[in-house]
Amino acid sequence: MTRPAPPAPSPEPRAPEVFTLDDRVILVTGGTGSFGQKFTEAVLACFHPRKLIVFSRDELKQSQMQQQLHHPCLRYFVGDVRDLDRLHRAMKGVDVVVHAAALKQVPSCEYNPFEAVKTNVLGAQNVIEAAIDCGVQRVMAISTDKAVNPINLYGATKLCAEKLFVQGNTYSGRDGTRFSCARYGNVVGSRGSVIPMFLEQRKNGTVTITDPRMTRFWITLQQGVEFVLRCIQVMHGGEIFVPKIPSMKMVDLAKALAPQCEIKVIGIRPGEKLHEALLSEDEARQAVELDEMYVIQPTHNWWNMENWSEGTPLPPSFRFASDTNSSWLSVEDLHRCLQ
Repeated sequence: MTRPAPPAPSPEPRAPEVFTLDDRVILVTGGTGSFGQKFTEAVLACFHPRKLIVFSRDELKQSQMQQQLHHPCLRYFVGDVRDLDRLHRAMKGVDVVVHAAALKQVPSCEYNPFEAVKTNVLGAQNVIEAAIDCGVQRVMAISTDKAVNPINLYGATKLCAEKLFVQGNTYSGRDGTRFSCARYGNVVGSRGSVIPMFLEQRKNGTVTITDPRMTRFWITLQQGVEFVLRCIQVMHGGEIFVPKIPSMKMVDLAKALAPQCEIKVIGIRPGEKLHEALLSEDEARQAVELDEMYVIQPTHNWWNMENWSEGTPLPPSFRFASDTNSSWLSVEDLHRCLQ
């Protein structure tokens, strides 16, 4: 009697493929801004992209950036995210889009609300439509803590943009373009932040703060770029990624930057919060915790995205806010960030 053949050995489990930016065509909207320039430098230093397209509407900044960064893979496109046709032309053959273009100044958005909506909301829609039409693989949109329970137009437009990017996955379908968001707080030393203002004010011996109780999240530009790069590699599509970053009181920030100066309290401004949140209690029900970040999963997952089974669900009523944060930035930490 013939003996049955022994069963074939089961195949070795394969590690999930890591998404890399090597040999990819990458486009950065708002590519001449603080984030865009640092992101471009980081990609050129850490990866070997086939092409890296800097997309922005400011030809002067593009010219200045070209003088500082010389690389054969770099391309500079003058264009505005309000212009869908130009985005279509720019995204042909693109694999990855990082969307950093936005109107970000709170008072300016309040004074020019139509312009804020055109860039931050309709511009986001244009990026989504062009990415789907051009077959882009992954899109990562840069968001802000101002989008959580917004009280000003800037925050409201960024919340709307987040919703558009998350549900953009519905339009692209399960096997189409993947959209996600990276949401973080104030960037140390970026253009338009309070730190350059404090450094300028200390020349006159007086710095102004709006309220001594005020707190904010802080992240360096390099940390923000590294976080976005990590999120692009691990995204499933539809998530909002939130880094675990420290807080600091604004009065401590002023004392650290101008220790010899008088601090003048001028009162909280319209559209300004006392404290910021990066993750609300309502969002926490859909979020999981990883070692270095929180991941907010989509509420309506019509495209059947895989869940983040590797994360830990958050406890009831969890909230990640700048005043109740367990991590605080010291004066020494701040000075190291500014070096």
